[in-house]
Amino acid sequence: MPKPKVTVSLDADLAIDVMMLSGAGNPQDAVELIVRDYLARSRRTEARTGEADDAGRLTHERRSDAESG
Repeated sequence: MPKPKVTVSLDADLAIDVMMLSGAGNPQDAVELIVRDYLARSRRTEARTGEADDAGRLTHERRSDAESG
């Protein structure tokens, strides 16, 4: 089953900048590469830093360790 597609309109200068940055030959491929890279970086960052909900837990643990020491 094919994946659904979405059409997005961009300013021509922005599309050209994205094409040059990504090295793609057309705007569609360029935007797809940039979005995929952005998503991959986001997932890698979350894997390294944890979820937003983890922040309170980690701060609480540090306080507990400091208080007990």
